[in-house]
Amino acid sequence: MTDLRHHTTLRLGGPARRWVTATTEAELVEAVSAADAAGEPVLVLGGGSNLVVADAGFDGTVVEVATRGILADHDSDDPTCGGVLVTVAAGESWDVLVAHAVAHGWVGVEALSGIPGSVGATPVQNVGAYGQEVSQTVARVRVWDRRLQGVRTFAGPDCDFGYRHSRFKADPGRHVVLDVTFQLAVGTLSAPVGYAELARTLGVEPGARAPLAQVREAVLGLRRGKGMVLDPADHDTWSAGSFFTNPVLPVADVPDGAPTWPADDGLVKTSAAWLIEHAGFTKGYAVHPDAAARLSSKHTLALTNRGDATTDDLLALARAVRDGVRSAYGVTLVNEPVLVGCEL
Repeated sequence: MTDLRHHTTLRLGGPARRWVTATTEAELVEAVSAADAAGEPVLVLGGGSNLVVADAGFDGTVVEVATRGILADHDSDDPTCGGVLVTVAAGESWDVLVAHAVAHGWVGVEALSGIPGSVGATPVQNVGAYGQEVSQTVARVRVWDRRLQGVRTFAGPDCDFGYRHSRFKADPGRHVVLDVTFQLAVGTLSAPVGYAELARTLGVEPGARAPLAQVREAVLGLRRGKGMVLDPADHDTWSAGSFFTNPVLPVADVPDGAPTWPADDGLVKTSAAWLIEHAGFTKGYAVHPDAAARLSSKHTLALTNRGDATTDDLLALARAVRDGVRSAYGVTLVNEPVLVGCEL
């Protein structure tokens, strides 16, 4: 049996009862459909960057999505070209796509550099960072609908995107992403830089543009400084990225001094990292001195495996942080990674 710890960025998770690697769309649909017909539990696995898997593993079939391919609808080197539609297989590496986009002058995903995982996972979580979200460029998502037993295509506006949310996340397990099509502008300059930290790093005003390659390198530098770029030799990067989402709250419920950003429906978004730090959880915090699961020494939103942690160790740390923030501020943090066979 294959241990999931070898296929997740946290390096956690026990064995899978059965493992299928799907390198084509047909193999992916067949593997999921066969398991469904047999009544077997199915875990569709992309890059493993957003998973916390139980130490006991997964008593079912893991279908590893290993499809590849990046296809543009036309030659974007044409100087008269104003935009390009790019269809990407679900198993393609997200950062490979971003690097490819920057190299080809495709604008709209450059601030999402360095995010681990696969393209197919990005619309599920509406992945975002440094002022960009995939919802801003997703034109359509093709899926295998396990309930209706057929291929469906959702246009971007039909995906119900919100902050770290989509219709696919709202109906977990139903839709297996086959490919994603992005509508990207063409040019040498980035989309307007909307994130203040990134703008400062680039030396531009918020809302200004900068060369695509410079934006990518600046984002990678910022992420490395926070331990958010995968490095097998650095345990500070053995994480699932930001473990908790930023809370969206009524203004009256935001703790004094906490930063805020506008959100929908008259609410505001505040910083989970601020809440964690001000509740007394410092960088490197552990439940006990010898614990192998710790907050990153670079960023309090990342819960890390220092090399020999178990999933139970990581969950104990997550509970301590969640409960401590709730006790201090009355705000319950919500985990961003998907929990498989375990719970907080």
